[in-house]
Amino acid sequence: MELVVRVKKSLRRPIRKLSSCVLALKEKRLCAKHRNKRARGCNRPRRNPPPRTAHRREPAGIHSYQADLQKERQLREETNAQKNAERAALRAHFRRKYQLSESPKDKNDLRSVGGKVSLPHKLAKIIHPETKAKDNGFDLLSAFQGLNFGTAALTGRKHGKASTPTLATGNSSAGTVVDGKLEGRKGADCAGVRKRGVDGQVRGFEEIPNTGRSGWVNLVKFWREDRFRNLHKHMEKTFNALGPIYREHVGTQSSVNIMLPSDISELFRSEGLHPRRMTLQPWATHRETRQLSKGVFLKNGEEWRADRLLLNKEVMMSSAVKRFLPLLDEVARDFCRMLRTRVEREGRGEEGKCSLTMDPSPDLFRFALEASCHVIYGERIGLFSSSPSLESQKFIWAVERMLATTPPLLYLPPRMLRRIGAPLWTQHASAWDHIFSHAEARIKKAYQRLSSSQGRESEAGAHGGQYTGVLGQLMEKGQLSLDLIKANITELMAGGVDTTAVPLQFALFELGRNPEVQERVRQQVRASWAQAGGDPQKALQGAPLLKGTIKETLRLYPVGTTVQRYPVKDIVLQNYHIPAGTMVQACLYPMGRSSEVFEDPLRFEPGRWGSGSQEEHRRGGAGFRSVAFGFGARQCVGRRIAENEMQLLLMHILLSFHLGVSSSEDIKTTCTLILQPETPPRITFSKL
Repeated sequence: MELVVRVKKSLRRPIRKLSSCVLALKEKRLCAKHRNKRARGCNRPRRNPPPRTAHRREPAGIHSYQADLQKERQLREETNAQKNAERAALRAHFRRKYQLSESPKDKNDLRSVGGKVSLPHKLAKIIHPETKAKDNGFDLLSAFQGLNFGTAALTGRKHGKASTPTLATGNSSAGTVVDGKLEGRKGADCAGVRKRGVDGQVRGFEEIPNTGRSGWVNLVKFWREDRFRNLHKHMEKTFNALGPIYREHVGTQSSVNIMLPSDISELFRSEGLHPRRMTLQPWATHRETRQLSKGVFLKNGEEWRADRLLLNKEVMMSSAVKRFLPLLDEVARDFCRMLRTRVEREGRGEEGKCSLTMDPSPDLFRFALEASCHVIYGERIGLFSSSPSLESQKFIWAVERMLATTPPLLYLPPRMLRRIGAPLWTQHASAWDHIFSHAEARIKKAYQRLSSSQGRESEAGAHGGQYTGVLGQLMEKGQLSLDLIKANITELMAGGVDTTAVPLQFALFELGRNPEVQERVRQQVRASWAQAGGDPQKALQGAPLLKGTIKETLRLYPVGTTVQRYPVKDIVLQNYHIPAGTMVQACLYPMGRSSEVFEDPLRFEPGRWGSGSQEEHRRGGAGFRSVAFGFGARQCVGRRIAENEMQLLLMHILLSFHLGVSSSEDIKTTCTLILQPETPPRITFSKL
């Protein structure tokens, strides 16, 4: 072993030397290989460059000629760009005037001259009619600010505690904003529009008068001063102090509030193909936590549009109204029959002329629920009997509780309240649970009835053609899933009781304290009813004052105090820039009582809504003075049911009773989610 170790030690040095020699040899061979490659590349025959030829010097005249050509070419290009920009300016003007889509080519032409165009006098006169002095060149988009709309403008308003807006004639500022300048277009006559600043620029969003920048401080004020219950009065007071537009930030909600029809018109024109209104987050949170489908009231975008178009066929189209109008008329007749029996039994006076003073609100709530169930479910639930069901009374209570708890929850995070088990959220959620359970029980009954009737029809081999209600129609067509049908039917039921019963209270009160108006409407109703021969649709068509009565009631006492939209493009309201996506609220209560919008606004006058009314033509933005049911594609889905339900009941009441009031003082109102009287008015029903 020791011998082996000695041999290894003796061989260690020679092996190292041998290894180094081998490595050195490898390196030499590798280097030689690279040198040969380079040598082979260098030995290739080179291409001789072409012989250089001496450039002939050009004469100086040729250089100057080429420079002149270049200048002419540049001048021609500038002239063509200027002409193209002028044509683009003219086209853009008329595109905005007639609300056509913008052309990308026109934008490119304007961009090529840097957006500044010096227009010839004739073109400038078309686009900017008031231009008298010569045109020294100006920004094209600013030029459109001079368009004369012949409207009233708001001037001379100073910010102060006692300041109120003063109206004067000026130019409208309604239009679209591009790069902070007005891209105006000709519109309807607008009353109460603010003039531009001295610099002619549109004012920024942050310059809009506001009620305070801290949303949480404002929320504390709302709680402390009980503004939730008096939101309509708060809005009216704020408009009087700050003018026809202001910003408000309360809790998690931020909005721009407006009240003039001209501004409301501009807002609705910019709502887009899929209009959005304020999402009632407490309602949405309830659906999400209970894993329930949402109806059209809580949906947005293409999903909303697809469902809404299917619902419109059953509740909005004239063919649908013809089908459910007899059902509403039947319920209205039964209500008047019940009321007549009660007046005869409990009233005072001679036989045949007795009268009864009462609070009609409980009966009106039962009427609204009975009518809604008859149209939506296709069945009566017997609320006019001497002992109405406890289930129906609980449903009415649940709807009232749901509406009362919604406004405070709008300004607080509902999910947080749910986690901490806040009593407010618990009451709200339990109310919705009861509403859904009531609707589900009715839907099951309707489904069983529909299945059995289809079985009988198939055995008989014929179709009876009986109207099965909105629910039955949706189920028969099968275009909506059962979950979506349940969601939309529940929303229709929840929104169809208080929103008709409460306006009917106000309508009866106003007719009672305005006997001359009452008699005028009654005479028209009698004549129309006699000519209609019992056809309710013809009777309503022949009595426009009935519809005027409903519109006048909703003007003074709008069920929903605001209508909200999120514009899809930047707009200008009262010469303030409103960015796309801002929540803008049209405040209906202040508008309905504004002397700038209505002549003698506190007077109850159904005739002001007639087609021949002078007020319609004299006042600006007439088409947007009555938007209690909303406007356009996203107006109230139950509008046709509610309008006809209220008109038919008023018609039968006026044919049977004379209305009176014990006190003609104004009703004190309070705001839950809807506007309602603090104390229901007492009405005297006297048999005719």
